Amino acid sequence: MQIQDLPYPDPGVPDARSGPRFLRWLGRNQLGGQFKALAWGLLHFTAVAGLPFCVGLAVQAVVDRSGTRLALTGGLMALCGVGIAVGETMLHRAAVTNWITAAARVQQLLAHKTAQLGSALTQRVAAGEVVAVSTGDVEKIGWFVEALSRFAAAALTVVLVCVGLVVYQPALGVIVAVGVPVLALAVLPLLPRATRRADFQREKAGRATELASDTVAGLRVLRGIGGEELFLDRYRRASQEVRRAAVRSARMWSLISAVQVLLPGLLMIAVIWHGVHLARDGRITVGELVTVYSTVMLLTYPLRHFEEIAMAYSFSRPSAKRAARVLSLERATDSGGSRSAEVPGGDLYDPVTGLLAPAGRLTAVVCGDPDAAGVLAERLGGHPSAEGTSVLLGGVPLDDLPLDSARTAVLVQDKDPVLLSGSLRELLDVPSSGGVSAAAALAAAQCGDVLDALTQGSLDAEDPMDARITERGRSLSGGQRQRLALARSLVTDPGVLVLDEPTSAVDSHTEARIADGVRALRSGRTTVVFTSSPLLLDHADRVVLVHEGEVAAVGVHRELVLREPRYRAVVTRETDEEAAAEGGRQGVGTYDTTDGLDRIDDLDGRTGKIDELEEIEETA
Repeated sequence: MQIQDLPYPDPGVPDARSGPRFLRWLGRNQLGGQFKALAWGLLHFTAVAGLPFCVGLAVQAVVDRSGTRLALTGGLMALCGVGIAVGETMLHRAAVTNWITAAARVQQLLAHKTAQLGSALTQRVAAGEVVAVSTGDVEKIGWFVEALSRFAAAALTVVLVCVGLVVYQPALGVIVAVGVPVLALAVLPLLPRATRRADFQREKAGRATELASDTVAGLRVLRGIGGEELFLDRYRRASQEVRRAAVRSARMWSLISAVQVLLPGLLMIAVIWHGVHLARDGRITVGELVTVYSTVMLLTYPLRHFEEIAMAYSFSRPSAKRAARVLSLERATDSGGSRSAEVPGGDLYDPVTGLLAPAGRLTAVVCGDPDAAGVLAERLGGHPSAEGTSVLLGGVPLDDLPLDSARTAVLVQDKDPVLLSGSLRELLDVPSSGGVSAAAALAAAQCGDVLDALTQGSLDAEDPMDARITERGRSLSGGQRQRLALARSLVTDPGVLVLDEPTSAVDSHTEARIADGVRALRSGRTTVVFTSSPLLLDHADRVVLVHEGEVAAVGVHRELVLREPRYRAVVTRETDEEAAAEGGRQGVGTYDTTDGLDRIDDLDGRTGKIDELEEIEETA
């Protein structure tokens, strides 16, 4: 696999049982690149190790006054120089390719898992942890994959050099052959403590990243309630904990580096001391002494890769553990798609609450608990309840369908949809049936002023569809972002569309037009809207009140306002005292129709004015 061939057609099925197992699986899938890097690494390190032999031969040729051998040695040194240059260049290319392709494989796996789980992912894993895994952890895993081949080449080179020294000069070669393994293994007692400190540092850094992500995501709310400084203080404390953990980890790694410098120096002193005595006794030549000395000196270079692989593994192991934890998540009940890929049709029914959304009709759901409404909306989208109960579409459990078919059948837009950066054309370029054009979806969602705002903000965009949208649509107001997200959902034209509070940030006049547009565009298609807005409820074919986890009343908006106090309390924001006073004024068991509708209309007008002021202030 080369970089230009990315992304992978199929990243494979990872072994996510543990971090080390995931690293081994990743290494097995990188064998081709690892062997290529190993070959170039052997060329490079062998050429580096060959220089001391050339230096020794050159010194001995000068001592023996042999010009022929000196010239031959010069040629060998030039050949080693070419090998070093070519080997280093190609080793770097192959190792970096391994790094990038391994990181890309992990990112593809994470992207596939995110797409598979949808909004259920952030309910089971903190959003900040997902961000940390897909950024910093991916780099650490790629670093280990890249360092592995260099370490293997360095280890083989050290073994070959030790064997060569024993054959070339046994008296000194035996000392080197015994001393080098001691150098390589000397840091092993320090590695467990260094690994624990690295794990602790990664844990603290991940916590700080999660805290930062959550703070940024809720910054507007924090500012509104005056909690910005509180969360900033928490992040400062978390940041200082990361700093202290990093310093403690760095101290241990500096100790390991010191050992890697001290022990080779002691070995070099021992070799020189013993070699001088051997040369004085005439048992070895000066050239052989220079060769052994130069070899020991250059062996510190490949030995450095022992420290690197230890550090890379220590940092990548917790990263791989976090990645494996995310990749091991599955849908609550995943049958693997036991039915065919054919998308069913018919009524949408939730056995848990008893909610029924008839096919081809607009059903509005009123739920006094926003959290319960969000859970119900997710269950309608194919995420089963804690008991594993699945929603039925045309009598077919959604969990029995392949994931692609289930998502083609039902689309859920949550109450806080995300807009990705890019052009408006790219935003609306989503999988769809082709039955709804982008222009029709934008018109139904009342996005005319949004297009004008995007065009004014993009001076080089003549076509509004080419206008750029900033990250998460931060340059737009809450109502504008909400309408663009609604248009994106309408373009997909699913068999069943579930909208959770799609107009909560929109003024009443625009909301009324959106209600008309959505009803007309989705005519003959099943649509479920979670809302407490009288304007949307009045346009619904069927209104369902869900109270305390079950269906409490079914009807149309104006009927439920008159006969269902619980419904009226949610829609009109009526308090218990107001309800009691109203009941006393109208008489027992009666409710004045005209007065009730007037209160609804008055609520709509006041809500609309407040929403208009909020949107004007937010846009400014």
